[in-house]
Amino acid sequence: MSIETIQQRITELRSVLEEHNHRYYHLSQPVISDQEFDMLLKELEKLETENPEYFDPNSPTQRVGSDLNKEFQQVRHQYSMLSLSNVYSEEELRDFDQKIRKLTDLSFEYVCELKYDGTSISLRYKNGMLDKAITRGDGTFGDDVTANVRTIKSIPLRLKGTGFPEEFEIRGEILLPFAEFDRINEERDEEGETPFANVRNAASGTLKSQKSSVVAERKLDAFFYYLLGESLPADGHLENLQAAKEWGFKISPDTKKCSDMMAVIAFIREWNLKRFKLPVATDGIVIKVNSLSLQQYLGTTAKSPRWAIAYKYKAEQASTILQSVSYQVGRTGAVTPVANLDPVLLAGTTVKRATLHNADNIKSLGLHMGDTVFVEKGGEIIPKIVGVDSAARHPMSQPIEFIRNCPECGSALIRKDGEAAHYCPNEDGCPPQIKGKMEHFISRKALNIDGLGQETIDLLFSEGLIKNIADIYDLQKDQISRLERLGDKSADRILKSLNESRQVPFEKVLFALGIRFVGETVAKILAHRLLNIENIRNATLEELTAIDEIGGRIAESVKSYFSNPENIRLIDRLREKGLQMQIDEASLANRSEKLNGLSIIISGTFEKNSRDDLKKMIEQNGGKNVSSISNNTNYLLAGNNIGPSKLEKAKKLNIPIITEDEFLKMIDKM
Repeated sequence: MSIETIQQRITELRSVLEEHNHRYYHLSQPVISDQEFDMLLKELEKLETENPEYFDPNSPTQRVGSDLNKEFQQVRHQYSMLSLSNVYSEEELRDFDQKIRKLTDLSFEYVCELKYDGTSISLRYKNGMLDKAITRGDGTFGDDVTANVRTIKSIPLRLKGTGFPEEFEIRGEILLPFAEFDRINEERDEEGETPFANVRNAASGTLKSQKSSVVAERKLDAFFYYLLGESLPADGHLENLQAAKEWGFKISPDTKKCSDMMAVIAFIREWNLKRFKLPVATDGIVIKVNSLSLQQYLGTTAKSPRWAIAYKYKAEQASTILQSVSYQVGRTGAVTPVANLDPVLLAGTTVKRATLHNADNIKSLGLHMGDTVFVEKGGEIIPKIVGVDSAARHPMSQPIEFIRNCPECGSALIRKDGEAAHYCPNEDGCPPQIKGKMEHFISRKALNIDGLGQETIDLLFSEGLIKNIADIYDLQKDQISRLERLGDKSADRILKSLNESRQVPFEKVLFALGIRFVGETVAKILAHRLLNIENIRNATLEELTAIDEIGGRIAESVKSYFSNPENIRLIDRLREKGLQMQIDEASLANRSEKLNGLSIIISGTFEKNSRDDLKKMIEQNGGKNVSSISNNTNYLLAGNNIGPSKLEKAKKLNIPIITEDEFLKMIDKM
């Protein structure tokens, strides 16, 4: 390369890597694999090493990425939370082993651990009690997510047994099991929200939720892999993990001590396919020197420990033929393209179909009918097409064009500005949308109608017995019992559950209506803020967006729903059937207007109430929760460990700062 070419390539790599860092850490929307990122980073490191005159302290090679979130208080790590260097071949592993052996004549052992694909966490314990939970952040500072971590059931709040140090840290990975990932994405899809791209993004997004109740609902898990502190039980890393297991921590049962690098490589080969049978995502193996004293002697570089390395498995990829593209219509009318493939074995399972997401994805891939395509399992569970072998394409092959009409009802599809999906607007006449709404209505988190499921709804619909959700309440016992696979007992159970659903609270009824973008949380906010269905129907866009957490997109969707006469007739019928269309009297009795018109922001941790409880009190007393400080904020409700930036801004804007006790006095709770 010429000098000009080298400088140009260094500049280009820095720009590309910064963009990928931003997408990964800040947007949680990675567009390249970890391996592709690492290859680019290694190329830049090599060029910078060979050409030191182009050194830049702000180069991506001079830092670790950051997942810091300004909404959380930042806490300094007592011990830097470095990232591991990655390798992708057995040859690189042997090089790692040789580097260590050049630094010491001592004999040593390795410990091999499954590298779980989630989000890193560091927990501090004092006197056997959880004190702080801190994200990795930038390695020096992390976000304090203690309130959220307390909701994860596999993490001990109080340690068991004896023998643990008075103070120590333990590090691990917060994970989202595949089954829970699928459930959450199904819900997000039903509610018209973009599904999480992979389990890592879902775990990270959940842990950074501003609502600990959301974290509690999603069944996060955690495995722990490293202890730090004074007076640890042993010099052996694995021995310390075994002690931590006795204290109540979840330690991977598959962690193994290896006598040398040959044993390490055997372990890696063993788990290449076994890992796909696990209920959580893994993307490699972490190899560590077992002796803590040797770890300390070997030390670290600016970014990574010299005594540990991560072997990353290459993403399983296979090539196959694209036979056709079909289109699925969801409950909200969103149309999703699906690639139908020649069956191919991938990561232990046979793949016949792969999602194509939307029209933009088809265009970016440049897909043609009959193409040879490369398929990977995104997050190791969801098949996706990642590339096309254009050289193998038949010259007469035609490009894939996204359909213009609904494949179910023929309506012309629409695509709103700023949205990736195409929609069928015929919500009252498109069979998949009608059935999808009914399935949502009777689902566990909505009306929870026992005995009704997707197959039964499909059967009732095909028999012409139900055409919308209100028709379900007109069903008679003989109509149900005569259907295939059903009988008197099934009919009795369904009718009993339908009768019980008349007592389901208003917020769940509102959620069950299936208004686009109105999920469980939004339905609860609307119900408790506006009290009944008529107030929601008559609210203006300005009134809706003035409600905390109700943005313009949600407000427009609510207005659109209530502007449809068919939906009004449906609600009237449901009201006639006895469904709850207003907040119950017990909830209303607890309401007041003591904070009417006041905007309050909460920051810090509190002794008597959780942040969620305080937010509920604000809403119950007519106040408004806000997430950022402005001239319109009336009070800052401050607890312990308040974020310094919020405190400084409140003082600058002369916003009154009140304590928890002062707030409780305002609402007569003291």
